[in-house]
Amino acid sequence: MNSPPERVAVDEVLRDGELTVLGQLRAASNASFLCDASKDATVVRCIYKPIRGERPLWDFPDGTLAARELAAFRISSELGWGIVPTTLVREGPFGLGAVQEWITELDEDAVGQALLGLFPVDALPSGWLPVLRAVTSDDEEVVLAHADDARLARIAVFDLVVNNADRKGGHVLADSDGAVYGIDHGICLHREDKLRTVLWGWAGRAISDDHLADLQRLGKAIAGVFGDELRTLITDEEVTATVRRIRRILDGPYFPRPVSGLGPVSPIPWPPF
Repeated sequence: MNSPPERVAVDEVLRDGELTVLGQLRAASNASFLCDASKDATVVRCIYKPIRGERPLWDFPDGTLAARELAAFRISSELGWGIVPTTLVREGPFGLGAVQEWITELDEDAVGQALLGLFPVDALPSGWLPVLRAVTSDDEEVVLAHADDARLARIAVFDLVVNNADRKGGHVLADSDGAVYGIDHGICLHREDKLRTVLWGWAGRAISDDHLADLQRLGKAIAGVFGDELRTLITDEEVTATVRRIRRILDGPYFPRPVSGLGPVSPIPWPPF
């Protein structure tokens, strides 16, 4: 495989390159294919999710997941946070679908930089935040926790904005350059509150002023041309709900606390990893 392309070439190769399917990700909920996008001897590895392979959901309109993936990427880009890997919607071998740059995750065990994990209740590492306690099939009591890491906190704020209904541990990736990404945003941006995440460790803490300033700027952008762009991907009502969530964060700039037992939505996705 050719050396990694310069960042400026990724968009062009993903948009215009020839998609070659390397294999299917069998564990994915929806049809997902590992591919290479190739153009002019430059290759970008990517994940391709055709719309016709989306599994129907009871609470999200059929055939909208690819557009939501793109909308999440555009919001991440507008914020300047770079959380979502380069994403677009294009034709592929199985029709129109979302195409996203593949992130090669670092070997966490080798470098000791895992960001989420399960630990015995009496062995939570320093600098980690507990989320919940559980009992394993072997009757061992464990705690689900994540690192008190600024990169993760930014993802948690992003999830508040896009109303992410599926922030599993496996949807957070760290690469060898130290960047932390969020993936799988097909079920986000619903008009109703549906936040499900494993990143509850900051509940009740203040959101940083830097993040709030970026959210103020995002709100202004949505009121202008950027809002028009979002309306080509999600409904007017969903755009309005996004603005409402931003205002709610700015008016009460604290990470929310999970609420369980109310309505059909659990605050923790299942499985959490």
